[in-house]
Amino acid sequence: MRPRRAATGLLAAAALTAALTACGTQPPTAARPGGDAAHGHRPGGAREPAARGTGLPPVVDRVPTRDRVVFLTYDDGAERDPRFVDLVRARRLPVTMFLTDSVAGPAYGHFARLRAVGASLQNHTLDHPFLRGLPYAGQRAEICGQQDKLKSRFGVRPHLFRPPYGAYDTATLRAAADCGITAVVLWRASVTGTGELAYARGAPRLRPGDIVAVDPDEPTGLSLLDRTRRLLGEIEEQGLRVGRLEDHVRIPGRGPRTDARPSGAGRGPRTDARPSGAGPSGARERGRPGTEPSGNGAVRA
Repeated sequence: MRPRRAATGLLAAAALTAALTACGTQPPTAARPGGDAAHGHRPGGAREPAARGTGLPPVVDRVPTRDRVVFLTYDDGAERDPRFVDLVRARRLPVTMFLTDSVAGPAYGHFARLRAVGASLQNHTLDHPFLRGLPYAGQRAEICGQQDKLKSRFGVRPHLFRPPYGAYDTATLRAAADCGITAVVLWRASVTGTGELAYARGAPRLRPGDIVAVDPDEPTGLSLLDRTRRLLGEIEEQGLRVGRLEDHVRIPGRGPRTDARPSGAGRGPRTDARPSGAGPSGARERGRPGTEPSGNGAVRA
């Protein structure tokens, strides 16, 4: 996950601060921003860069819904605090974890425990490369390779994919579709290392349907656990709940699930909750999806 633009002056600095505690490498400096086949975080809710009927997955940073829910997502898989598992279990939080094999692989047992208490495990590539501009074959290997890894480890193939740094192009969408991905997931809001909400675009407040990325831990600042607790308080104060992203993302040709039920903040334990299946050290800046991290050290997403 990467830096996003803050919607107010007060949050401007926060939008550029985020940490992922897994890989510390910078994406290639030669990657091209913008362009017809190079997509960043453009205005407009749920994005479908390809015309219907092309077979390419939609790109979303929020989900149109009448339910007063938001969606909590986490990237890479560097966070392995057992207290976070306890929080997910106690609050019945349907969080979505986008896992990178090179980061999460050594601790897949931790994520099996998260999945057992209701978390969803989805695809964030094998090695976290900056995909935009890479050949189709290389992108397909990264996405399909992680599909195979997660299928082998957890028995379920993911259907959601988050591109590292939020950067993608048409080749990414083609590769994702060929690997069985039904939606590419970005984010409208993020929780920085200091616990502040920063917004990639739009009004500086949570809205129903927003996809929120919770940054991993920084060397200083609040822990992921504390930032998640703080975020849950804000969600409750605004009369929102945590929903299961997979229940609300529209799958082409099928539409959203009709039995989707939000859960989490502000509610008691779900009686129908069940797990569903399919992510550096050092502080790095998080940018808007699709933007390259700045030279002074950028976080991964």
